[in-house]
Amino acid sequence: MSEKQQNEAEEQQKEQQTAENAAAEETAANASDNTEETPAAEETQQPSELELAQKKIDELNDKYLRLSAEYDNYRKRTLKEKSDMLKSAGADILVGILPVVDDFERALAHMTEAQNVDSLREGVELIYKKFNEYLGKRGMTVIETEGKDFDTDIHEAITKIPAPTPEMKGKVIDCVQKGYKLNDKVVRFAKVVVGE
Repeated sequence: MSEKQQNEAEEQQKEQQTAENAAAEETAANASDNTEETPAAEETQQPSELELAQKKIDELNDKYLRLSAEYDNYRKRTLKEKSDMLKSAGADILVGILPVVDDFERALAHMTEAQNVDSLREGVELIYKKFNEYLGKRGMTVIETEGKDFDTDIHEAITKIPAPTPEMKGKVIDCVQKGYKLNDKVVRFAKVVVGE
């Protein structure tokens, strides 16, 4: 090879090396451009994800506040209804007793002028019967005591006396105060004397 050919080969190698360096620099530049673009793209995506998350939080918070307000209103409404019901619960019972009170007032007015005690007694017995019928309609019943076995679930012993007969031991001999049940629940225990 001549010197000329050798110089040309060296120049071609230099040009080739320069071209390779330029290509490598261009590739590196493209790679750095791509890495620079990726964070920018992520930055544009992140705010949208944040916005979506914030929107979801706002929706859930709004639902929670509305549900909480609904529950609070429901609680207040039921408390008001309950207190109204308690205030007027006894009204129908009292209205039912008023005719009995009227009958007693008429009887008291006639007591001063009454000459026949039997008719007065009969009138009071009618009022008593009417009142007991009203109580029965409301579920109130008298607890039976006479001659029954003493039962602590319905009786209250106020005293014990010697039994007149051996069969009367542990039985109710006398009732001092009647007991009452309201729909099978004892509302007042019968006060009784028990034989021993």
